[in-house]
Amino acid sequence: MTLRLPSNKGLVSGLVALASVLLTPTAAQNAAPSTGGVVVNGTSFALNGDHVSYRFHVDPKTGDLINDHFGGLVTETVPMLAPQIQGWVEGIGRVKREFPDMGRGDFRVPAVRVKQTAGYTVSDFRYRSHDVVQGKPALPGLPSTFGRDEGDVTTLVVHMYDNYSSVAADLTYSIFPKLDAIVRSVNITNEGKGNITIEKLASFSVDLPYGDFDMIELKGDWAREGMKVRRKVDYGTQGFGSTTGYSSHLHNPFLGLVAPDTTESRGEAWGFSLIYTGSFAVDVERGSQGFTRAMLGLNPYHLSWNLGPGESLTSPECVATYSENGIGGVSRLFHRLFRNHLMKSKFAVAPRPVLLNSWEGLFFDYNESRIYNLAQESAELGVKLFVLDDGWFGNEYPRVIDNAGLGDWQANKDRFPNGLAPSWTKSPLSRRPTHPRSCSLVSDWALHAGDYPRTLTRSELVLNVALPEVQDFIIASLSDILGNTSVTYVKWDNNRAIHEMPSDSVAHAYMLGLYRVFDTLMTRFPDVLFEGCASGGGRFDAGILQYFPQVWTSDDTDALMRIYTQFGTSLVYPPSSMGAHVSVVPNQQTGRTIPFSFRSHVALMGGSFGFELDPAELSDADRAQIPGIIKLAEEINPIIVKGDLWRLNLPEDSNWPAALYLSEDGNKGVLFYFQVRSTVDQPTPYLRLQGLDPAARYTVNGTDTYSGATLMRMGLQYRFKGEYDSKVVLIEKA
Repeated sequence: MTLRLPSNKGLVSGLVALASVLLTPTAAQNAAPSTGGVVVNGTSFALNGDHVSYRFHVDPKTGDLINDHFGGLVTETVPMLAPQIQGWVEGIGRVKREFPDMGRGDFRVPAVRVKQTAGYTVSDFRYRSHDVVQGKPALPGLPSTFGRDEGDVTTLVVHMYDNYSSVAADLTYSIFPKLDAIVRSVNITNEGKGNITIEKLASFSVDLPYGDFDMIELKGDWAREGMKVRRKVDYGTQGFGSTTGYSSHLHNPFLGLVAPDTTESRGEAWGFSLIYTGSFAVDVERGSQGFTRAMLGLNPYHLSWNLGPGESLTSPECVATYSENGIGGVSRLFHRLFRNHLMKSKFAVAPRPVLLNSWEGLFFDYNESRIYNLAQESAELGVKLFVLDDGWFGNEYPRVIDNAGLGDWQANKDRFPNGLAPSWTKSPLSRRPTHPRSCSLVSDWALHAGDYPRTLTRSELVLNVALPEVQDFIIASLSDILGNTSVTYVKWDNNRAIHEMPSDSVAHAYMLGLYRVFDTLMTRFPDVLFEGCASGGGRFDAGILQYFPQVWTSDDTDALMRIYTQFGTSLVYPPSSMGAHVSVVPNQQTGRTIPFSFRSHVALMGGSFGFELDPAELSDADRAQIPGIIKLAEEINPIIVKGDLWRLNLPEDSNWPAALYLSEDGNKGVLFYFQVRSTVDQPTPYLRLQGLDPAARYTVNGTDTYSGATLMRMGLQYRFKGEYDSKVVLIEKA
């Protein structure tokens, strides 16, 4: 075995005239053919996927962009009656707008707020021109989706212009037809002579039609990330976001909107995911006319971006998906898009080696010989990857306790007198550098706000990665480690939020700097498997997945809590991206004792499966299970990494949470089925499967064979024994 390591035409005025026109393209325009998922007829636009249409047009009187439809696939637009203007709200505030700006009678939440040289914050963006591009250009300095083959994606760029301020806005829409996904970003350019400040910029803004909606979000905190919340969208504004400098444990840059009767497998559902790792904002507003406006983008509290003449600001991308097959349908679209058109690592769809991480087994209590022995013992059990966690570095300030050593990425000479590289010639090793942006050194490189105290959280400060010299330092330091050892795996941690900054704009500049660091290292070391971490899931977002194909989902390894976290996280992020480990009991975070098999089965649902313990401290019975668990992991991991997920029973709704993974071709599947609380004199209900071919026959656990119709309409029934019992069921098309 091998241990693997670590631009201004057609401007018009007169909003009152809006009441006398139909806000829709003509029937002749509707009839135009599609080109690569994009239909353009004059100034009417449609982005069509296999099952979705996104349609909007230029209002001929105002030059504004008006949304016609975002939902199931349609072939034309039904004219919408122009609004009747009564009361305080002008026509512009009574229509579905694509790029709502500030002032002029729309009192709803704006997608953009520009402060001009004279101090005005009113804008008047109007259509100027458009372009259609085959494929999809990358965003400067930001992670973004991409196409691999011809026909994967087509891009529409709509150029808007404010004639009064000489500010241009380019709205870039891309459609992935086979995945029913629309991606949008916005570029603002100052074409005037004075300076302007961008105070708010949403990447995606859409007004959905009349009707009731529920919104879905993921909330949490340290050790309880990914908790699903579903609530009614009421009149007024509601939303969430992050001001931590990162996407954060507290809220995630994902939004779901569903019809009130939508379930996991039935009904209309819309999903939005911001491809960004920094502070963000999600705004949802139901206005006086009954439309629901949803937008995601940069957090205005961490923006205030100055643009001089000729300068531009590009927003992160936001992905929007739609499915008539419930929340699960939206999830599977996100999973496929992210795996194939966002994650750049060669490991994105590759099976992951079973690992053992030293942290919860040894913490800081180790030396060279103890680590070597643990690695050898792990190898004997069948573990393919050994991860040396925190504590291997630091000499002037040795990282032997939690409040020292960060930023000193040299092997500790007391623990590793010969250095790391020669010590592991017999057993190659991976290393985990604690996040280089968290540094205990007080210097001009640490983020601060003038004379205000620098908040020491966990005895740490945060390096200002907005500075090019700091970026270069990190790149050089990590390149030295990765270029001079046999490390092929890196778990990159970050354990505190950003508190003080010299200006609001530093937050986004910091993130651009961090992306440069990630992109440089990933390009330089393509054979290194990078795993993201931020005290668990503090930076589990689509932006990070561009560079790191997997993320440590939560520091809470308690199996029961992990079911909730992993089910919640899977609303938007593919299981392939989730790191999940088996740890000791009583659990370090909750104190709960759960059987080894249940803990293992929960962890097996993540794309990166492993152990976080010292095998020597296990009971003989638990230790004896490890080889079999590893064999099972290696058999099913390709399905977990590349397959589709159906959440059959949700943990918040059922005592028997269950999930089914099916391979891309549908020929193989693995069912995870759990009982949380024991029951007395009560049979378990039948569990109906999903996603199968009704006409095909499937073998269940190598014995019984049933039709897909039977398995989906009648289901399977199993008997459980006591609390925390579990089943892993293999399914294969006969």
